[in-house]
Amino acid sequence: MKDQKMKKIRSALALAGLFALVAVRSNALVLNENFTNDPALDGWQTFGDTSLFQWDSANQVLDVTWDSSQQNSYFYHPLGTTFSKTNDFVITFDFSLNDINIGTDPGDPDTFEIAIGLINTGEATSGNYFRGSGYFPDIAEFDYFPNDINDYGATISTLFISSEDNYSGGGFTDPLELETGTRYHVVMVYTATNEVLHTTMTANGAPIGPIVDSYLGPAFDDYQVDAISISSYNDAGQYPGYAGSILAHGTVNKLACATPLPVYGIQTPAAGQVDFTGTTNWIYTLERSLDFQTWQTVSLPAVAVSGNTPLTLYDTNPPPVTAFYRIRSDLP
Repeated sequence: MKDQKMKKIRSALALAGLFALVAVRSNALVLNENFTNDPALDGWQTFGDTSLFQWDSANQVLDVTWDSSQQNSYFYHPLGTTFSKTNDFVITFDFSLNDINIGTDPGDPDTFEIAIGLINTGEATSGNYFRGSGYFPDIAEFDYFPNDINDYGATISTLFISSEDNYSGGGFTDPLELETGTRYHVVMVYTATNEVLHTTMTANGAPIGPIVDSYLGPAFDDYQVDAISISSYNDAGQYPGYAGSILAHGTVNKLACATPLPVYGIQTPAAGQVDFTGTTNWIYTLERSLDFQTWQTVSLPAVAVSGNTPLTLYDTNPPPVTAFYRIRSDLP
């Protein structure tokens, strides 16, 4: 039913779109997976039905089956830390659907979700964790529900569920039907200062939506998540009259997760502008990426003439969609 390889980077990393700029320190943790190598060698693990997740080495994607008739199954990577509502984070991924069908279980004729997001592995892999039961704590997730049997429309759901099973507010965008054979790019940005999850999407490079923000609100206690996961949930435990099931096939690629931490001197200016403090004689340039995979220089160089020099770098041609920025620093 609808919802009630770790590495260090040397440059400061920022993200911007139609919201305030955020930046991270040079010791930020970034998971960046493009599936060029066997993901099992990069720390990815599988729980449940391993046949649902297959690495396609030729096309450098992960082939995924979301099959609610099978046990809860996850293709996941530990974060190496635990996120709570006080941690900023960014998740990006590409996915496409080859086919998607609901009501594949005759006893569960309604819609059900495909999911990608953050989980608590201890809880998600326990024997009493059922996504449709109304109790599935500690997640921060992107879900897609195809159109249901009452023709209310397909739904994008971005939500948090707390350790005490409280739901975030907002986060439902409908009707928004996703098409097979289309490459979707998803960017999810959570900022702890306002406790809002802002999501943007493109379809074959063109913006779609807008996606409704999800927010925690005063009644939301906290959540604890420790892994990023492509999740195929079992459809058991649903409420009578709302029970759904799903069978879908698709691919996931260019999956990244970063934990932004504030950098001294960063302001909250317009998108595509970064204010920071430089170090004597260092040369700084701004680099931009849409997917954490490829980076291009988008600013003129700036030189710090003395210690703690305030500097500003501008993207000379910012894109209309969410972009990620990092500051490259070089000595002459």
